[in-house]
Amino acid sequence: MSKNYVIGFPRIGEKRELKKVLESFWSGEVDFGEVKYVANELKKRHWAYQKSAKVEYISSNDFSYYDNMLDTTILLGAIPQRFENLEDEELYFAMARGNKEAVAMEMTKWFNTNYHYIVPEISKNTKFKLNSKKVISEFKEAKDFALKTKINLVGPITYLGLSKSVDNSDTFLHINSVVEQYCKLLEELSLLDEEIIVQFDEPLFVKDLDSKILSLIKPVYDKLAKVSSNIKVVVATYFEHSNEATKILVNTSIWALALDFVYGSKNFEVLEEIEASNKVLIAGVVDGRNVWKSDISKKVELLDEIAKKVSKSKILVSTSCSLLHVPFTLEYETALDSDIKSWLSFAKEKLLELKLISKLFFNEELSLEDKSQLKRNQEDNESRKDSTKIHNKKVQEELSKLKINERKEAFEDRIKAQREFFKYEDLATTTIGSFPQTQEIRKNRREYKNSLISKEQYELQIKEYIDDCIAFQESIGLDVLVHGEPERNDMVEYFGELLDGFAFTKNAWVQSYGSRCVKPPLIFGDVTRENPMTVEWIKYAQSRTKKIVKGMLTGPVTILNWSFVRDDKPRNEVARQIALAIAKEVDDLQNAGIKMIQVDEAAFKEGYPLRDENISKYEKWAVENFRLSVSKAKIDTQIHTHMCYSEFNDIIKTIEAMDADVISIETARSGNELLKIFKKVGYKQEVGPGVYDIHSPRVPSVEEMVVQIKALLEVLPKEQLWINPDCGLKTRKWPEVKQSLENMVKAVKQVRNEK
Repeated sequence: MSKNYVIGFPRIGEKRELKKVLESFWSGEVDFGEVKYVANELKKRHWAYQKSAKVEYISSNDFSYYDNMLDTTILLGAIPQRFENLEDEELYFAMARGNKEAVAMEMTKWFNTNYHYIVPEISKNTKFKLNSKKVISEFKEAKDFALKTKINLVGPITYLGLSKSVDNSDTFLHINSVVEQYCKLLEELSLLDEEIIVQFDEPLFVKDLDSKILSLIKPVYDKLAKVSSNIKVVVATYFEHSNEATKILVNTSIWALALDFVYGSKNFEVLEEIEASNKVLIAGVVDGRNVWKSDISKKVELLDEIAKKVSKSKILVSTSCSLLHVPFTLEYETALDSDIKSWLSFAKEKLLELKLISKLFFNEELSLEDKSQLKRNQEDNESRKDSTKIHNKKVQEELSKLKINERKEAFEDRIKAQREFFKYEDLATTTIGSFPQTQEIRKNRREYKNSLISKEQYELQIKEYIDDCIAFQESIGLDVLVHGEPERNDMVEYFGELLDGFAFTKNAWVQSYGSRCVKPPLIFGDVTRENPMTVEWIKYAQSRTKKIVKGMLTGPVTILNWSFVRDDKPRNEVARQIALAIAKEVDDLQNAGIKMIQVDEAAFKEGYPLRDENISKYEKWAVENFRLSVSKAKIDTQIHTHMCYSEFNDIIKTIEAMDADVISIETARSGNELLKIFKKVGYKQEVGPGVYDIHSPRVPSVEEMVVQIKALLEVLPKEQLWINPDCGLKTRKWPEVKQSLENMVKAVKQVRNEK
């Protein structure tokens, strides 16, 4: 059997079986026994796929009903006090989703991926108590399935490093207590088999760590590795290099290191230390984060380079990270262009790549089927390189000749012209763009896409929705209106469907959190825009009112960060092509009379590199591409942007460099605290801090919002402030939206009258 290794596997199911049964359970349609049955069937199926692909090291405990960090909180008994009266699945899902008595635990992004984890809550009084039931039962389930698995665990340093301190105490004060629980777990596991491999995931090690955290690594892993002679400890890092940690780990008693050679090429720098330490190297060469087919010959060459520094006998061939971050399988993509499909590889297909790469690297005999698959891999990679579907000389030449990359007028001149043109009041009221996506509007889009209704029927319903949106906004007295975006299924997918170079799948779902799945577009080729994408709908909305209607676009960096991006061209060059397309849309909008245009960069922050040394390079091209996307805007065309990120201290200079005329941001949960950085740096542009949180269904009162607005005015002058919700209203219900916005406008009028 080939010496190969999979860091982890998706759990949602190839047809989203786990999602469907969870949502049926939450709605009361099935009991938890049905959820457990589906989960057990999925685990067995996923193990079988890996086993049939000749994977030697397969995981247990990589499965989760909701999230592995949440599972770890249960494992360690770190239950927040508000949930302590609950048990079993009621406890588990209340922590993830909240209940009538208690709010859910916070959720945030897992490093620089689009997966979200449940953030542990730690205080100085947190007590830890081992609950090993899930870990041990899944290992035994696999044994009953005639499979001996490695056991995946979130490492103690990453767990505490990603935890939230609820009382400002240092979460690492608990490192000894947490390690004690892990030691107890390893003792229990040591009784289950003659040899147990335990993988501790420590992705925190790929970040820039201070000396305090680095100093924990050796004592923690010496202790864990010495619990029992039949426990072999693996430390897995991914998404970047982990050289500082690796140099420490080679001097501990662990068995192996799993390193990412796809996104962490600098891991090459520590190979000699690994060889000298006699540790096993688990070399991550199959991309676990992107969807493109491996060039198997190049992957073998990469392994050969590694083998010049580390003995081949000490190498295992692996995925770069868990395959959780890619779709499940290509098998159901019956409508996808055959050429594009031939260039792709999802989780199940990557198992076959891993098998072929490891066989070739270890000089194992190839079967006739292996040889056929290898030949097909070579042909598919060659066809992709030369395909006319990928390369568009027109856009390449246009960008090479481009001379205007940003607006030529200074903000001070622009805002003067805009104020004269629009004549909006101080504390101008608006929304971020989207209004509730009703079942009727979703059904209308779906039926049109499936050719069940005519274009005329589809457009009639869209226009009726826009009419209602405009009428409602006028009735409550909003200053700047939006059309509500009823024609858009998703803020990235909508534009991708109207741009060349994008492809869309039917079933390539990726877990975002819990039962929530997303289906990112595939950017496979050069991006071009042949026709206007939004102009007719915005023009129609503007024709229904004398008030200002904002045009709504998604920015190039957000489109990039929320897509699977081609791997044969640098990301900044792909972003530049998208930026040029958006710039043309801005120009068409302003020429059609739409002079206020919002270019959303909701995911701007999400693209930040994990290492500080790479941040300035990212910021430079990200800012340049945003500025290119609005470069055609005339002096009296006002450019807005929106950023879904509530910590600006570290990127305020970058926000300034973007040079938007107005930025709206999420600050509803923080009062005026997050605004202070704008004042501190002397930020000149106008700002729309969110005055209420759209992530909650509650309706804030007029009085609450008056207090919030007055708090904002303590930081920035009224001339610089816009008043709006803190994000789009797509996911909310109409009754709460109407009352909240009505209260917001009333609050602004009250504050204006008091001045």
